[in-house]
Amino acid sequence: MVTIASTLERVKQDMEPYLPAESIRAACRDVGHRWRNRQLDPVATLHLFILQVLCFNTAMTHLRHLAKVTVSAAAYCKARMRLPLAAIQQLLRSSAQAMCNTAETAGRWCGLRVYLTDGSSTIAPDTPDLQQHFPQRKSQKPGCGFPQVKILGLFDAFTGLVVEMLFFWLYSEDRSQVWKLHPLLGRGDLLVADRGFCSYVHLAMLSMRQVLALFRMHQRQIVDFRPGRKSRGKGQKGKPNSRQVKRLGKQDHLVEWLKPTSRPKWMTDEQWRTLPATLRVRELRFTLKARGQRTRVITIATTLLDPRLYPKQKIADLYEVRWQVETHFGELKTTLKMRRVKSQTADGVQKELAVYALVYNLVHTVMVEAARRQGTTPDRISFIDTVRWLLSAEPGEALADLLINPSRPDRHEPRVVKDRHDSYPYLNKPRAELRKTLSNYVKEVS
Repeated sequence: MVTIASTLERVKQDMEPYLPAESIRAACRDVGHRWRNRQLDPVATLHLFILQVLCFNTAMTHLRHLAKVTVSAAAYCKARMRLPLAAIQQLLRSSAQAMCNTAETAGRWCGLRVYLTDGSSTIAPDTPDLQQHFPQRKSQKPGCGFPQVKILGLFDAFTGLVVEMLFFWLYSEDRSQVWKLHPLLGRGDLLVADRGFCSYVHLAMLSMRQVLALFRMHQRQIVDFRPGRKSRGKGQKGKPNSRQVKRLGKQDHLVEWLKPTSRPKWMTDEQWRTLPATLRVRELRFTLKARGQRTRVITIATTLLDPRLYPKQKIADLYEVRWQVETHFGELKTTLKMRRVKSQTADGVQKELAVYALVYNLVHTVMVEAARRQGTTPDRISFIDTVRWLLSAEPGEALADLLINPSRPDRHEPRVVKDRHDSYPYLNKPRAELRKTLSNYVKEVS
């Protein structure tokens, strides 16, 4: 009979090649953590943490029944608090690298490793510590909202593996934080992202590291493909702030972008001085047509300058992969229940989110292996079916054939729900104030 206790052993077995027990201890030692030999040492605690999140972040009081471990929720909670955040983050990076190396054959584009980046958010319990580190939305009244954590993720484009996750407060711009991901990218890698990441500064910083970029053009950037067109003069408006260098084809050309006159607030003077005065960029435009949907015109800014190595149609096909990042965040937030985390401190929230990434990578590693065996691509393997198999498989059990999702490129659904299960109004005043009003009303009618 399959039990969750055997699932814990299965999780340990599957994580061992990428997250061996000795590497967990070494990561803790590297950040100066010391511990006594006890039941909940760092290895046992992290394994239980992974099991808890894999079981859709179940309650701590439920975990002792699942794992058949005689430990109280309070003891496990203290053990989680002892785990160093820096060690978990280090383990996420090292295990992700090991998983990416194992899944190297899953796909490259024109010989390049491709990464996706995008931002999302999650909500956390309303505690003073979290309100201080991750404040709620400014539009919400005090006591009526939840702290919101901004997440910036870096994903491998063809395996879906999380390479890194950064956490910061809600109103931080993605462009002001994304440079922290650059050290994880190697020479010749390609970063693909949406228009929020498209700027001269970001493209120049990547170019200086010899990292290639492919971004959707920012809506404020003016693009003009007419041959011989002139760039913007001093005081002029409505013209592109770039110099046309070479026409490569219809709506495809090379231009030189000029360094902005003002430094972004998040950059240091030293970083600003190192940026070049001009940057050569390829601008191109293509049309995406889908049955039953509006036609979308996409304008791209990229440092893939050679049209023979990187034809326009191949770039258009690659940009469609960018929308996979939305699926990845959906799997984390909807399927694994990361939309709302439970830890009540800033340190605990970041640990919880890092373990979500570890669990997500474990699931995607199984999906990559299943795709290889079943002759398909990892994005076609069902994420929830993989989670269910991990929760039901015995230690040593061979990987079963997993559910393959049908390819439905023309499918589109309205973002509405039919089930009206919550009929209560939203909280618009602090709960204590509403409780007092209700108490006064009860006294009056009685």
